[in-house]
Amino acid sequence: MSDADLFKLYADRVLALAAAIPHTEPLPDPALRATKRAPLCGSTVSVALRLEGARITAFSQTVHACALGQASAAIFGAGVIGRSRAEVQALCETLAAMLKGGPVPAAPFADYEVLTAARDYPNRHASILLAPEATLAALSAV
Repeated sequence: MSDADLFKLYADRVLALAAAIPHTEPLPDPALRATKRAPLCGSTVSVALRLEGARITAFSQTVHACALGQASAAIFGAGVIGRSRAEVQALCETLAAMLKGGPVPAAPFADYEVLTAARDYPNRHASILLAPEATLAALSAV
């Protein structure tokens, strides 16, 4: 596969994810909320969630971001229900490391592999980290 074919494949996957962000409906009576903003590009993600014990049982997100931030929110949203604060923290750390050349997060967040091409664009890293970081900020209020 040529570099151009590989780029198109990744671009198509990113755009497909960006077009299918889950959990965008408002969450009635959320227990926790937080918003994070990427200072370089102005992207924002706001989250609302409910917990049962230490686990996220309901989640909603409002995403105003570039395609990479939207794709990240889609991947994160698909796997966030049932996660604990420790799991979200570990994902934030692993994702940040992946963007600097480290391994891709494990399931249920293995689809972040599609964003490895963003390693060469550090000005987009903050946008990619918004959804998990906003969730971690909300969970930190507990």
